Amino acid sequence: MSALQKLQEKIEQWKDNHEALKTQNNDLKSQLAGVATTQNDQDSRIEELQAELNKCAQKDETITALQRELTEKDDEIEKIIAQVEALLA
Repeated sequence: MSALQKLQEKIEQWKDNHEALKTQNNDLKSQLAGVATTQNDQDSRIEELQAELNKCAQKDETITALQRELTEKDDEIEKIIAQVEALLA
């Protein structure tokens, strides 16, 4: 085998390797784009969940305030009932 033939074979191998690397590069670019899309979707979902969590916290605060007010009203009613009973006695 002559030096020219060896050189031609090496060149062909390099071409094949180059094509394989280009294909791998394109595959990796596609995977990376998919990861970026997935990350954006996750970020959006996290923001949505945070907003829902904030709404729930506000509702919990409202419920707590209403329960406190209900307890106060119950106490007032009990006092009124006691006063009415005292007047009737």
